[in-house]
Amino acid sequence: QVQLRESGGGWVQAGDSLKLSCAASGRFFSITAMGWYRQAPGKQRELVASITTGGSTNYQDLVKGRFTISRDNARNTVFLQMNSLKPEDTAVYYCNVWVSQLGIVRDYWGQGTQVTVSS
Repeated sequence: QVQLRESGGGWVQAGDSLKLSCAASGRFFSITAMGWYRQAPGKQRELVASITTGGSTNYQDLVKGRFTISRDNARNTVFLQMNSLKPEDTAVYYCNVWVSQLGIVRDYWGQGTQVTVSS
């Protein structure tokens, strides 16, 4: 089993910054892709950003230039630095991690962390 521990959410004002962290632990051979999703009230969960083992990144258009995803492979941790936050960034943010276990690749989700941006 794999556990994901998220931290860093909170309440901020527009223009402020937050940094989310997600640390993976448990029994697995390796981690491949890591990413962050978000879900606002009444909306579907959407990809915010993702990063491969080699460091290739992908961002949703609405966050490009404001958010930066990074990872620490030695600590099995993925980060999301969020700058210039806007009220429309308000959502529950979920960590998503793909792992290889006994030859099977599957993903796990964190419990979610609330980010609230006031205008």
